[in-house]
Amino acid sequence: MVTLDKMMLCAPSLAAIDGVAHGFFTRLDGVSEGIYASLNCGPGSRDDAANVTENRARVAGILGATPENLLSVYQAHSPVAVIAEKPWAKGKIPEADAIVSATPGLAIGVLTADCAPVLFCDGEARVVGAAHAGWRGALSGVIEATVKAMMELGASPERIRAVIGPAISQGAYEVGEDFRQKFLSDEPDSAAFFATDEGSGEPHFDLPGYVADRLARAGVVEIVDLGLCTYYDETRLFSYRRSQHHGEGDYGRQISAILLA
Repeated sequence: MVTLDKMMLCAPSLAAIDGVAHGFFTRLDGVSEGIYASLNCGPGSRDDAANVTENRARVAGILGATPENLLSVYQAHSPVAVIAEKPWAKGKIPEADAIVSATPGLAIGVLTADCAPVLFCDGEARVVGAAHAGWRGALSGVIEATVKAMMELGASPERIRAVIGPAISQGAYEVGEDFRQKFLSDEPDSAAFFATDEGSGEPHFDLPGYVADRLARAGVVEIVDLGLCTYYDETRLFSYRRSQHHGEGDYGRQISAILLA
């Protein structure tokens, strides 16, 4: 079951861990306008930079962090996870797709607009993680890299609680036969994550299901999928694919973040 308010969604499995704050933030209650309305947290968008800064400051405040302690990375659909011990130096944001930390007061987050955000916590070891898992990152190992980095800080896969946030659902994720064949060539056992649409005859990919499978393969036992689709929930969530279908020139990004108090 998901705990929901207007601005963010919370997973009970993570909310139950003392001294940990987290949120899968929606697009609501920010200051951005137009196609970015309103809580756009993506510096890589063409939104007004001051609006993005204010939106991120609001997110940081809700989590209990200072604005400079809300950390995200330059995402590149890679299998790279970095460890955060302090705020990034100015102009030195690392290129990666996951962040882990054992430092209280740092809110670590990822930006998404169809890809799957995954938040992690080992409450006993006091280690948290956040991963951006699109199909490329998931296929190349970003989930396993996140778990490995958390283990370097003392976490154990068996104790980690992982939650998959809002992502594009299989029903909205038509990919084409060429995609399926390439994917199966790299992952021969992944056929179960494809279904053929009865109308178009084209395959659709189950990204959240595949991410959950990679989590299980990494040794994570407690896995929750919020089951929310970015494409279909236009009121609350940004979606890259929906923006393309609407012919919009850009799109906003929602943030999912976690912090050790």
